[in-house]
This record gives sequence, structure tokens and C-alpha cells, in this order.
Amino acid sequence: MRDSIKEVHLHRLQMELKHPFETSFGTIQEKEFFIIEVVDQNGRKGYGESVAFTTPWYTEETVETTKYMLEQFLIPLMFRREWQHPKELVDVFGAVQKNNMAKAALEGAVWDLYAKKEQKPLSDILGGKRKRIEVGVSIGIQPSLEKLIQIIKKNVSAGYKRVKLKVKPGWDVEMLKEVRKAFPILPIMVDANSAYTLEDIELIKQFDQFNLMMIEQPLRQDDLVDHAILQKEIRTPICLDEGITSFTDAKAAIELGSCQVINVKIGRVGGITEAIRIHDLCQKHNIAVWCGGMLEAGIGRAHNIALASLPQFTLPGDISASTRYWETDIIEPEITMDQGYIDVSDGEGIGYDLKWDVLDTYRIETVSFSNTYKNPIRQFHKK
Repeated sequence: MRDSIKEVHLHRLQMELKHPFETSFGTIQEKEFFIIEVVDQNGRKGYGESVAFTTPWYTEETVETTKYMLEQFLIPLMFRREWQHPKELVDVFGAVQKNNMAKAALEGAVWDLYAKKEQKPLSDILGGKRKRIEVGVSIGIQPSLEKLIQIIKKNVSAGYKRVKLKVKPGWDVEMLKEVRKAFPILPIMVDANSAYTLEDIELIKQFDQFNLMMIEQPLRQDDLVDHAILQKEIRTPICLDEGITSFTDAKAAIELGSCQVINVKIGRVGGITEAIRIHDLCQKHNIAVWCGGMLEAGIGRAHNIALASLPQFTLPGDISASTRYWETDIIEPEITMDQGYIDVSDGEGIGYDLKWDVLDTYRIETVSFSNTYKNPIRQFHKK
């Protein structure tokens, strides 16, 4: 398949979220990212999306590191090394340590192209079984409890199957008491983004009273041992997010008893191939998995839908409709949600096309590569 790819285009976009999204690390109002377009000798196109943020608050990667790794290493490796199937890119990219989000963005575009070449939906190619997936919604930290409850009501009315609430010290127990009063049976999970330590264990124990689905990444992302200690002390299932960057991490977490649930994000683990390996491992050990979100636009969201169709994704994911985050998404048709479900596309590849007129309004730069010339071609765009 390597020999059939003739061009790669990196489209750099800036899109403004409809509403600010606040976590324990800070607030996000604008998302900057790349749409990766790969083109084969027959003119077929596959698309991927980068998910790193402009600052390294979630992982060490950023928009700029993604750009650098793609331009200087990953795209040249893809053109130079021998490979026939997208899953082989794991070995091709093995010459580069970490930089999972950059790898996943390019690998995702190749998976989309491969599925289109096979004239099958990406979900089928990956082994998906579901034709509809359950979805939940993630709600950032709000300026007041009143505002939070108002937003929850709006999303529950829209049909989302569960709600994820961001928590941090000072915005946790009292907030959850009020939310539970307002929504006594609503499936709720919380996400701490590593905001706590084992010194907060008595505080975290109080979360048990709220009958939560899980608490996501309460402790440091690199501390599987402390998570194992904490899980023994609380009834609420621990879900690991930032702490799982590979199959090896997932295997260690399961053996240590660090979690009962794993959030699988394609970008965080280095691509679809590694995400499937983690899914299969969790299926073997009866560990629940769900598909997390990174405030993706339509291309990244479409990849998530395909992945979430696999059988062990038994919990609603953070996928949501396009209109949840964007005034106008960059794909057609836009992703829609009906009473907590999103249909898995039966179209070829990811099943969605780029809306180039909309993409042009967000695009600030395009860098193009070809297997027939050495230097990339840069084109800047006025927003």
C-alpha cells in the first residue's frame, strides 16, 4: 500500500468552540489542529485528525510538536519504509519514540484510505459489530452550580445516556451533592485529570456515596501503583485515561488492579492499531472500555465512532453530535445524535466527506508532501 500513496497534505485549522471547556488544568476556547489528507495514485483520499492541544497540559505533545514530527520524521518514514497494511505502520513509526498523537493522526488517514480502497466501512474493517453506539456528554467546570445543573438538564433532555463531570479540589463533593439532588438516577461519572493525590484519600472516599459509574484518572497519570492502592480503598470504579498510553500500560494496570475501566483514546495510545490491541486485552480480562474524546472536529469524531463499534466498548463514549461543540463542523453529513445514540456509518471509510468551503474558513496553512519530491510545499491561507 505504501507505493500507492502519492501525496500527503497537512491542513492546519483553528476552530472556536461554541462554549469554553474548563478542566482542572485550565480553559479551552479555541482548538488548533491538523487534518491529514493522504491521496493515492487513483485519487482516493483518506483523512485523519490530530488531537494534541496548543499547550502540553494533557500529554507532552502539542500542535507544534505534532507538526514537527509529521514533517521531519513520520511522513518521510511512511514514504521510505516498506509496508502493505495500515497496522504495519506501528513498526514503521517504531523508529520514533512516543509522539503518539502525531502517529495516530497519520495512521488514521491511512486506515480511512485503506477502507475506501477495500470499499468497506472503516468500522467493518476494524471488526466493529454495532450499528449504533451509545454516547454520553462531557461537561467542563462551570462558574456556578446553577449553570451546571442547567447544562445537565439540557443534555439529558437531548437524550445523552450519561454525563461526565470535571472535578477538582473545591469543585467535587458539594457539587456532586447538589447534582445528585437534582438528578438522583442519572448515570454520572467524574473526571479529575490527575487533580488529586493519595493524601486526598478520605476526600475521595466520599465520592462513593454518589453511586458514580466511575472516577476517571484521579491521581498522577504515571502512577499505576497509587491507583491500585486507591482502588482497594474505594467502591467507585477507577477509570484510567492519561495513565494508559499503550498496550503495555494497559496490561500493567490490569495486573496491578489499578482500575476497573479504561478510557481508550486513539490519539493518546498512538493510533487505531494499538487501540484495538488494548480493546482485545480488556475483552479478555473483562475490563470495561469506552471511547474518550479530545474535543475533535468531524474527522476525528468519525474515527471514534468506527472504533466504538467494537464489542467491548460497553459504556457510552464521549463522542457527541457535531453541534455539541461546533457552530459548523467540517464534515458532511454532520454527526447527529438521536436519544443517546449515533448511527455507525455504512459508507466507505469513515463515511463522511470534508466540506472544503467550511474547512477553508478555518484553515491557516497547508503543507504538502509527495513521494516524487524532497521538500514540502507550504501554502498559507488568510482566515
